[in-house]
Amino acid sequence: MDKTYRLEVAGVVRELPIIQISDTLCIASFVILGDTVVVKAAAPRLVERLPEVDVIVTAEAKGIPLAHEVSHLLGMERYYVARKSIKAYMSDPVVDGVNSITTTEKQMLCLDGNDAKAIKGKRVAIVDDVISTGESLEALVRLVKAAGGIVTAKAAILAEGDAAQREDIIFLGELPLFPIK
Repeated sequence: MDKTYRLEVAGVVRELPIIQISDTLCIASFVILGDTVVVKAAAPRLVERLPEVDVIVTAEAKGIPLAHEVSHLLGMERYYVARKSIKAYMSDPVVDGVNSITTTEKQMLCLDGNDAKAIKGKRVAIVDDVISTGESLEALVRLVKAAGGIVTAKAAILAEGDAAQREDIIFLGELPLFPIK
């Protein structure tokens, strides 16, 4: 498929390629990895809308630059990343599984045990690039709760498809889904 979707978010315009991800669905591929302009424009707008939080948590990998910029703007010294596999350096990792719209198989989300201790009792904002089905988001919520953190905000640059109707998330723009007929 050789079409694009024109997106304007946080004052930035991007032509997103429309990619087929299944026999019945295409998505506009929004990737913030390497897109400094989008990250720098979106982060302050999300920060303005966040309640008071103590820490930022994101999932590996596309949410990392946004979590970095949001935590920087909030004056935080660090943010926490749920990795997609258990790493050799992790001690007592907290683990959950997820089926995401953009992955073909079930994925693992892992929080290092030391990171879990650091977020225990803290007000947590989960930050990501796009919220779509909500599966990845809910896995992160479970992970944060298992670590003893208190989820006080769920935020993303974009809400995709039905996620735009959710009232429990903070987002800056909507991204449609493209069903194949």
